[in-house]
Amino acid sequence: MVHQQRSQPRLSPTGDTEDMVMSLAPRLAYFAGVARTEHVTRAAQEMDVPQSTLSRAMVRLEQDLGVDLFARRGRTVSLTPAGRTFLTSVERALAEIGRAAEEVRADADPATGKVAFGFLHTMGAETVPGLLQAFRADHPRVRFSLVQNYGEAMLEGLRAGELDLCLTSPVPDAPDLVARRLDEQKLRLVVPADHRLAARRRVRLAEAADETFVTLEPGYGLRRITDDLCKEAGFKPRVAFEGEEAETLRGLVAAGLGVALLPPPTVPRPGVVELTVTAPRAVREIGVAWLAGHPDTPPVAAFKKFLLSRRGSLLP
Repeated sequence: MVHQQRSQPRLSPTGDTEDMVMSLAPRLAYFAGVARTEHVTRAAQEMDVPQSTLSRAMVRLEQDLGVDLFARRGRTVSLTPAGRTFLTSVERALAEIGRAAEEVRADADPATGKVAFGFLHTMGAETVPGLLQAFRADHPRVRFSLVQNYGEAMLEGLRAGELDLCLTSPVPDAPDLVARRLDEQKLRLVVPADHRLAARRRVRLAEAADETFVTLEPGYGLRRITDDLCKEAGFKPRVAFEGEEAETLRGLVAAGLGVALLPPPTVPRPGVVELTVTAPRAVREIGVAWLAGHPDTPPVAAFKKFLLSRRGSLLP
């Protein structure tokens, strides 16, 4: 007579779940193989492992669970009710592991792999599409997961393993990251079309010291650059509106709600005039960053090399 419940399980049901998973996981494929063939010798041959190894693994598995999974008749075995219940979940888990393995192999494929690429909102309309078009001329089947966000959020994405590379500004300086400057972009003082400075082509930033500014929210790289440039010009900007997207700020300027320091637009915006700032030098550096010590898959390495080759010609 076979007893379904063993008297002394090696792993307590109230024990640490992670420890239990680590203990059981190496034996799950063995269990599924024996359950499928219902024969230890045949399963050992199919999986190319010694029969003694397989037998010991099944005994240890049952000891760890504290339950009989098999009814044994010589080398022939059949699943107990507990074994059938366990097999259903084991097969589901092994199938999920198989899918995960196929996914990561596919993502690393040199020809068809995937790159998780982050970039600033202001680079989404023209710069990034142009870069991807040029890269895919030589790598037509590489796939991209694209993430638009502000700089600090993308750097956290690198640290969390959610991004492989990102284009950001300012170029980060952190011990856990590698960053390379690629280009710089002039910033302009954007004023309403009927503004007192609108007839000008050039302006010193200090001339806007008494103006109300509309800016991106704190944490955005362009906000930090705006604050730093105003400080260099001798004033602290009076901020009336904070947003998350440059073109929204242009709309606020067009509505007469303030002035803004912004990169050039992809398409000219009616209702505003964009002035060259002569002092201080109003630019933002654009760079590519990645996690230090993080190994690259072939498609990521290829795209990184491509971006670095665009130094000085990144922007349209």
